[in-house]
Amino acid sequence: MAISVNTMRAIDHWVGVPLCAVASPLVALIDSVKNLFTRGPETPKKLLFIELSEMGSAILVDPAMRNAQARGAELYFLIFKSNRASLTLLNTVKPENIFTIDSSSLGGLIKDTLRFLWLARRHHIDTVIDLELFSRFTALLTGLCGARRRVGYHIFHGEGLWRGFMLTRKVHYNPHIHITKNFLSLIHAAFAKEIEVPFSKIHISDSEVRLEQAIINPAVLEKVRERIEKQASEAGIEYVHGKQRLILINPNASDLLPQRRWAQQRFSELIQSVNTQYPHDLILITGSPAELAYVEKVRVVANVKNALNFAGQVTFAELPPLYTLSDVMVTNDSGPGHFSAVTPLRTVVLFGPETPALYGSIGNSIAITANLACSPCVSAANHRKTPCQDNVCMQAITVAQVLDKVQIQLQDADKAKGR
Repeated sequence: MAISVNTMRAIDHWVGVPLCAVASPLVALIDSVKNLFTRGPETPKKLLFIELSEMGSAILVDPAMRNAQARGAELYFLIFKSNRASLTLLNTVKPENIFTIDSSSLGGLIKDTLRFLWLARRHHIDTVIDLELFSRFTALLTGLCGARRRVGYHIFHGEGLWRGFMLTRKVHYNPHIHITKNFLSLIHAAFAKEIEVPFSKIHISDSEVRLEQAIINPAVLEKVRERIEKQASEAGIEYVHGKQRLILINPNASDLLPQRRWAQQRFSELIQSVNTQYPHDLILITGSPAELAYVEKVRVVANVKNALNFAGQVTFAELPPLYTLSDVMVTNDSGPGHFSAVTPLRTVVLFGPETPALYGSIGNSIAITANLACSPCVSAANHRKTPCQDNVCMQAITVAQVLDKVQIQLQDADKAKGR
């Protein structure tokens, strides 16, 4: 049985806090002994990133990873096994340098954790960057993996979540700049010649937030196109790619933060409105295989012939080809909004308990948010756990607002494609 998000949070708190308290002086003692007898490399040579639970972060951290790579570091990455595929969209890290932890059971979690700590030493990792903002588990992995240079976010005089004293280079997390710039500040700290308190006293320009585009295999692109046309034909829909637009609606039913969901009914109403505006275009309602029933309910309520349930019809590796074939996508604040950024696809992303100022897509995206006084209500200080059971921030977003942004994005897509 898979470990639930709330169970993992409880373990992280009740087990993580005492373990961090015990491990902190032990790590400090080991550092002192090492410094007496050996010296590490002056700059990072083998650099490990730790980001376990957020698939979208594998895209948002890519500019930082390429920055480290350009400075001469060999890259490694640690991620939950279930999220490993997110690193294949851009292939910045070599497959053999990706370590995984199976979070589907407590036994698997413990076994893979111990295996990682052994592998990190075997590969002689000299620098580790903890990308997490609040996880004591990743703090422990950072402190115990044997790396001499350990970089991450520290609360200093704040009253955020205490994670012990595992870091050798402490960076202040800035909640007023985009997360991609926060990740780049960690790279500066890792390569800095002088110790600062706190790191990183630099300006990070918008031009440094550059995202590579996925390399699309023409054969896979053709395979996905044929699959779409076949499913449309079987539903009695006349669709030829290039002749009609392809519009993606991603209602996303993730349990990680359910307050991010726009209501199923609203998505159904949006599909009806899009079909009224663009009656000849094809609408694909997307999702994972596990979201098939959720997506089907959206489709049935919409009752639009040109809208197909496409949940589970493409593999993760086929997402970039699907996005490349499509003209626009509407999605909740979730992974697809970030995955699509590695393609030319234009997106409309709906934000509620999070803010696009910090976590907005860095692709061709328009964010919609109600800007309520209570939002964002999840942060690094509360383990991204909100007491809210009534997501008015999402309910306040209207179908008319979303349709307006869809029209803008489709106009730009038409211009780009010479329609």
